Amino acid sequence: MDRKGLIIGATGLVGGLIVRELLENPAYSEVKVLTRTSLGIRHPKLTEHVISWAELEQSAHVFEGVHDLYCALGTTIKKAGSQDRFRLVDLEYPLQAARLARQAGVVQMLAVSSAGANPRSRIFYSRTKGEAEEALAEVGLPALHLFRPSLILGERSDRRVGERAAAALMKLTSPIWNGRLSAYRAIPAAFIAKAMVRIALAGAGGVHVYPNEVIHALGSDLTQ
Repeated sequence: MDRKGLIIGATGLVGGLIVRELLENPAYSEVKVLTRTSLGIRHPKLTEHVISWAELEQSAHVFEGVHDLYCALGTTIKKAGSQDRFRLVDLEYPLQAARLARQAGVVQMLAVSSAGANPRSRIFYSRTKGEAEEALAEVGLPALHLFRPSLILGERSDRRVGERAAAALMKLTSPIWNGRLSAYRAIPAAFIAKAMVRIALAGAGGVHVYPNEVIHALGSDLTQ
């Protein structure tokens, strides 16, 4: 099948796993990435476009011929340095990419959001994620799939001591994260990547939101 995928946020934990999933999936003939730094890998299906996010408009041609846009862009307020910078990475860049995708005729966008995303939340992080979801839905792509994972498990290139401590605690207490609490159970990054690809290949139109427990179900049964 001549299917082309484009990933933004490919140097991150989930984004890197999405790249791997697409390269290994025979449904995709070409995998493109928009990135600030090279992934450092070679593959006949992989095409890298090293860019400056501040000049994303100049890369509009990269979206041509793409069927699926995967967005795994994200940061932390600590790493971003300010709330304004956080919004730029987690809201403005994905939104700009979605608009370029619509102009280029991209069929669907699959984006990593967060559990608790709510545009009316008092928590800045959750509010920004919710605002991003609303803004992406307003772009008008034929299909938009929003994934809301809880704490993401996996080896990151950057040190996030607080997240690692929380992840270790959640692993130790995993039996209690069922029922109502399943929405907040820590989830392996690989589950998210696999779930996103599975949903992309299903081809459903419209706007869909996948909570943490659904991502677990979609991603975990593919790893058995």
